[in-house]
Amino acid sequence: MKLWAWDEKNLPSITHAIRTAVAATVSVIVARLVQMPEAYWAAIATLVVMQSTLGATLTLSTEQIVATAVGASVGALEANYFAGNLVAFALAIVLIGMLSIAFRLEKTAYRYASITLAIIVLIPRSAPAWTIALHRFLEVSVGIIVALAVVALWPEHQPSAPKGADE
Repeated sequence: MKLWAWDEKNLPSITHAIRTAVAATVSVIVARLVQMPEAYWAAIATLVVMQSTLGATLTLSTEQIVATAVGASVGALEANYFAGNLVAFALAIVLIGMLSIAFRLEKTAYRYASITLAIIVLIPRSAPAWTIALHRFLEVSVGIIVALAVVALWPEHQPSAPKGADE
């Protein structure tokens, strides 16, 4: 079993760390400017999807948006009609799994959708479930949009492969 090994290609670059910090901070600022109630979710979404390249970030972002929409929708339904019922909660997670299969989402997206469901269903709040679900979706969307913008506008330099590496 190999716990850790020094491999320079697996370490984040200084540029990536700075870009990620800027993107997460801008996400919170934007979410606060539009008065989102839980602006920290924008930063969390940014941190989840930030990758080195725009293509990688776009792929993860698409799945995260769809997963959040699925989790928020199922969460709002479950919280509205079966609040506090753990059997309904478990069945909702299975339903999200079935929807993830139907939408051809990866397991990572299924986890994001299930986490969204848990946040909506298990955290007591005074606002209606649909409002919480909508806020969660919008907060995550802001974070993803900011991450995409930062990665597109500030591309990270990718080291070129050494000569002969492709042969």
